Amino acid sequence: MLTVTLLSGKRPTLDPTCAEAVDVARDALVDMAPAGTVGDHLGAEPEQERMALHLFEALLPGYRDWRWAVTVMRASRSKRVTIGETVLLPGPDSLLSPEWVPWTERLRPGDLGVGDVLPTEEDDARLEPGWNALDDAVEVIDRAIEDGDAAGAEIVDEGETPARDDDSPEAAGDDGWVDADAVLAVALELDLARPRVLSPIGLDDATDRWIAGDQGPSAAIAQSAPAQCLTCGFRIPLKGSLGHAFGLCANEISPSDGRVVSLDHGCGAHSEAVVVPTMAERPDPVIDEVGYESVEREVPSDVGEGAAETPEAAEAAEGTTDAATPDVAPESAVEPDHG
Repeated sequence: MLTVTLLSGKRPTLDPTCAEAVDVARDALVDMAPAGTVGDHLGAEPEQERMALHLFEALLPGYRDWRWAVTVMRASRSKRVTIGETVLLPGPDSLLSPEWVPWTERLRPGDLGVGDVLPTEEDDARLEPGWNALDDAVEVIDRAIEDGDAAGAEIVDEGETPARDDDSPEAAGDDGWVDADAVLAVALELDLARPRVLSPIGLDDATDRWIAGDQGPSAAIAQSAPAQCLTCGFRIPLKGSLGHAFGLCANEISPSDGRVVSLDHGCGAHSEAVVVPTMAERPDPVIDEVGYESVEREVPSDVGEGAAETPEAAEAAEGTTDAATPDVAPESAVEPDHG
């Protein structure tokens, strides 16, 4: 017979017998905790029916606001309390380390440095298996490497019937035969001959990140740009579906040089950006006639090539000459002494 016990959603009440077992809980702590580290009793909390948790202050160095916790319990219709467990628990003001985060989630763009290796998980949603349609792909690629032909083995021309033998890298398909070399050529053209390629999820993540980044349409430099990257001559087009929304900047002056930019991005280094000359007329210079008095002077006509002298300057120069010349008669005017 199966007995089902229905659990109520109410919080259990504190058992009086377990709540009074403070000394029992303290004695259990004194036996296991370092000497002198058990402080005052902080209270008791109900755990379950006939089970309580006693909290004591922890006097351990470096463990601020930590508490010793002792679980006590008793059997039904018994007054004897026993010890369940003793642990050290943090309080609301305890100094705790941050919540642990897996290292794969802690990494941020720019954290990978020189010599660092970041393994990719096998079930990474951003990747999916590459081209593996034919088992003979390895043989075809090896033969292409040996022949020095990076595009694979010779592709059969349209309308030409390929030779069929047991040793040729061809596989049977719905319509008879499929040329493995032609399939490999298509895979190489689409760059799918890799163990894993970008999945639609990874492609969506990349486009969302690029649109919202510094090379997207909402960047401050794009808002003030004279034109968009769509019409810029320095934009290198991308192949595939990404080419409809993004391009590669090749302008060394642009801050986006060598980066993927959205077509509606832009900067001041646009290839068709021109400086529009201003058509506003320059006003006449303003002369301060309040702080300074304008005086018009006429230049004397007898002044030669030198600078024009004012009458005041001429009088000052004449006075200086008279003062510097002593009032002495010439030597020829002095009478000899015949006495």
